[in-house]
Amino acid sequence: MIGPLDLLLRLLTAALLSGVIGINRGRLEWTAGLRTHMLVAVGAALAIIVSAFGFNDVLNNPHVVLDPSRIAAQVVTGVGFLGAGTILFVERDQIVRGLTTAASLWAVASVGLAAGSGMYVGAVMATGIIWVILALLKPLERRLTGKPKRRPRLTARLTGSSALSVFEAALAEHHLPFAKTILRREPDGDDVVTVLFTRPVRKDQLAVLADTLRDLEGFKSVSYDAPDDKARRH
Repeated sequence: MIGPLDLLLRLLTAALLSGVIGINRGRLEWTAGLRTHMLVAVGAALAIIVSAFGFNDVLNNPHVVLDPSRIAAQVVTGVGFLGAGTILFVERDQIVRGLTTAASLWAVASVGLAAGSGMYVGAVMATGIIWVILALLKPLERRLTGKPKRRPRLTARLTGSSALSVFEAALAEHHLPFAKTILRREPDGDDVVTVLFTRPVRKDQLAVLADTLRDLEGFKSVSYDAPDDKARRH
């Protein structure tokens, strides 16, 4: 049976190592920060300790066979649901955010399992590698891959029951290669329509379309945004 001091050491190791990762996420103002990462790791460490030592009193029964790895497998699977809660789809930019934080939660769960099983060297080494990936590789990744450019887009605020059909007809007349149309109903009853275009779409093409829509009935405002260009209001 594991002693109290050894138990405390394993739990504290999991908490401290995961705190290193949590600080990195917390300084970027992600929801899953220091406390969340520490809780995940300590919980994982306790789970593997219970799995390995919590059933010693029944092991003397010849008909009982326990697999200490079963709870560890459930931790790795279960923490995925927590990580999914940190993933957000940003409609305005059409990108997914939070994947790295979700991955870090999954990783600190494994750190907690290692610390809880007494693999201190492995837990420390994994923490160091995870921290390097999160803190030091991000600038290198941006330099190698570059920041993805936003798609050209046009946003219009509509009022009235027929404004949307007028909007679609105007788009068809200009023959611009739009990829997606996003419709959002505002609390005041107006509709906000955002059209994402595939590249290439020139700024002057968007300007002509915006000028056309501005003169149509039912359009409160029209704006467009081209890559490397600030949004312009009409």
